[in-house]
Amino acid sequence: MDLLAWYRSLALYNRVANERLYGACAGLPDEEYRRARVVSFGSIHALLNHLMLSDRIWMERFEGNATSTPPLDTVLFDEFGAMREARVREDARIETFFGRAGEGFVTRPVIYVNSKGQRYSDPAPAVVAHFFNHQTHHRGQLHAMLAQAGVQPPSLDMHRILKP
Repeated sequence: MDLLAWYRSLALYNRVANERLYGACAGLPDEEYRRARVVSFGSIHALLNHLMLSDRIWMERFEGNATSTPPLDTVLFDEFGAMREARVREDARIETFFGRAGEGFVTRPVIYVNSKGQRYSDPAPAVVAHFFNHQTHHRGQLHAMLAQAGVQPPSLDMHRILKP
């Protein structure tokens, strides 16, 4: 499988995993959804916001539209419903981008300024790997937080989602 085909598979996996996690989160009482927890960003709500923010940051970079990087704890959405709707749109954006990306994307550098003001020029394959790995890393934390909240976490096994 070539890199672009792999990226398309990862974009599909990302969408389905997010649909499953958001479906599980939808049944949480607001108190559990916002409960302070000892994880990155401190709550399910804050971590979902971080994932949305970081996906938007990386997509702007991939699309060549990045201007600056906001603080990584920026809250984009206060309400779950609005964030869930935005997540659907963002996942469609990711799938569309990688569905249309050509070989030129894989061979060019991605140039950006990080949240600390440092300028970088990284090979696209390295930062795309980071992009999808970052999502998986934080979804694992969400998976654990759902279990702590008394919700059966959904299956996120990639080989089951991407079955031939």
